[in-house]
Amino acid sequence: MPNALAAETSPYLLQHAENPVDWLPWGDEALARALERDRPLLVSIGYSACHWCHVMERESFEDPQVAALMNERFVCVKVDREERPDVDALYMEAVQAMTGQGGWPLNVFLTPGQLPFYGGTYFPPAPRGGMPSWTQVLTAVAEAWDERRAEIAADAGRIVARLRGGATLEPSAAAIVDAERDAAVDRLRALFDSVHGGWGNAPKFPAASVIEFLLARGEHAMALQTLRSMASGGIYDQVGGGFARYSVDAAWTVPHFEKMLYDNALLARAYLHGWLASGDAVLRRTCEETLDWALRELRAPEGGFYSALDADSEGAEGRFYVWGAGELIAALGPDAEAALAWFGVTDKGNFPEGRAASGEAANVLESRGPEPAPAVRERIRARLLEVRERRVRPGTDDKCLASWNALMLAALADAGAALERPDYLDAARETARFLLETLRDGDGRLMRTYSRGRARLPAYLEDHAFLLEGLLALYEATFEEAWFEAARAAADEVLARFTDAERGGFFSTADDAPALVARRKELEDTPIPSGGASAALGLLRLALLTGEDRYEEAALGHLRLVHELAPRYPTAFGHTLQAIDLHLGPSREVAIVGAGAEELERVVRRALHPRLVLAGTRAAPDPAPRSHVALLAGRVPVDGRATAYVCERFACRAPVTDPAALAVLLEGGA
Repeated sequence: MPNALAAETSPYLLQHAENPVDWLPWGDEALARALERDRPLLVSIGYSACHWCHVMERESFEDPQVAALMNERFVCVKVDREERPDVDALYMEAVQAMTGQGGWPLNVFLTPGQLPFYGGTYFPPAPRGGMPSWTQVLTAVAEAWDERRAEIAADAGRIVARLRGGATLEPSAAAIVDAERDAAVDRLRALFDSVHGGWGNAPKFPAASVIEFLLARGEHAMALQTLRSMASGGIYDQVGGGFARYSVDAAWTVPHFEKMLYDNALLARAYLHGWLASGDAVLRRTCEETLDWALRELRAPEGGFYSALDADSEGAEGRFYVWGAGELIAALGPDAEAALAWFGVTDKGNFPEGRAASGEAANVLESRGPEPAPAVRERIRARLLEVRERRVRPGTDDKCLASWNALMLAALADAGAALERPDYLDAARETARFLLETLRDGDGRLMRTYSRGRARLPAYLEDHAFLLEGLLALYEATFEEAWFEAARAAADEVLARFTDAERGGFFSTADDAPALVARRKELEDTPIPSGGASAALGLLRLALLTGEDRYEEAALGHLRLVHELAPRYPTAFGHTLQAIDLHLGPSREVAIVGAGAEELERVVRRALHPRLVLAGTRAAPDPAPRSHVALLAGRVPVDGRATAYVCERFACRAPVTDPAALAVLLEGGA
């Protein structure tokens, strides 16, 4: 008989709806039941693409005897970490404080008052490798609750102060200075893997925000080497496009095969900007193939994007993506020899943990050998994609999250403008409409998640902040003022619902969100930008377009909290460093007005200008009476010709109508 999760819309929660565990979703019913029955809460947190979450479900949560023990001694709660980042962040912090490590599945035990007192990640069905079994953990925790409750309450109370994340930070009185940017670059250089690109050892995660910061600073070598290394490795799907979540090795060869919308949105934009900085056609191609993959495999009929593809299919990780040598030869015929050399495929394989669908040794395809001629390359990819589509596909997490869709909105808008791809711009518009119209409740409030025809859960800071950034990108790409007005509304919502009036910065949850044991500020930009960093960057860009100090001052409230931390830990603060870089400048505002401005726009869009905001209108003759963008006020075409104004803090140089003259102005600035 299904449990209470059957009424949910999250694919992850629905995966557990048939478990014999009496799961409840996080909420008032679960909390009230724990108080009423005087039992601890067992909160199990994961997400649908999580490999070890699936393993623990098969081993333990589907076992009737294990489920009976869980139901007898605990109130059992399942949480989709992607729907409830507030709950996940809170109890991940607690488990890391208690054990020194974290991950998913995250299993944490709480008092009925929501105080955490024990937790861990994956537990096996029988003791192994120094780990206790899940039933041993359940029995020990239940006995401790019965016998040492006062001690548990005291220990749990001491942990709570640590759970507020960055909310206890006081703003620094020190000025934000250029030396901080330089220190961050120096630290990144010291941590850089000069052989394989990237930062750190295995497992190695893409660092899109760090790459963007380095590109903005003109520090191209580290950024471009990392982009090229990832694009040639197995972390990139050489057949279908798109990136897996991380590499299990330092060389980007063998990925953890789940594909997340957020990674691909952030990386597509980083590859676009890498191409703008370098002219490297491989980087442009990687950007386009990544966006094309997302449009092909994650697009929802309502106009948004699904969240993820699983790592597993047919019960095995990576089965959908890997190839045996014989399998590849049979698929490609006369092109096989070129493909084997290009992809580095051997009879021994390079993925010992898996087998190809044919039963052969598994190869994760890389692009480190001699690349075939373009026509042959595309023929090989098309044929392998055709063959692969006959396999059992990984599962799709078909919920649409506001924040991740907003990241893809920004990537599509940027790429559509720079690459002159109307299809990307159309997809960006559809995504924006999905966010502004479908992902709303009856009062017009932004919701966090959409699935099965329902928008649910009031949005978090990251949802509003990423939406602000995405809508500004779409306005700059199209000059359609509806997107600018929507961006202002998103910014005003951030200021109204999330600002910390006492210390500055932004809380992760709205002022009317159901209370948890702590109201947090998330500061680190891994694996996605923090809501605070995104809000700061979006508000700074909005301030440059509007001239309104209130947006800049709110952004500085966040930067004052973290600007001394960011240079010391730059791999964790890439988006924050971009905001610091924009604040320190020099920044520029460009206004382009008048009909026939395509060549002027192209000058701006076809080069990397990281500290530049762009406004414009294609109307004639005078846009000022019809525009709500302050930067356009008084900007009129000169002699009836499309005209560009290059400004700093609204002080503008002489207008230009010649694209070459505009290029000179832009090259001479920041």
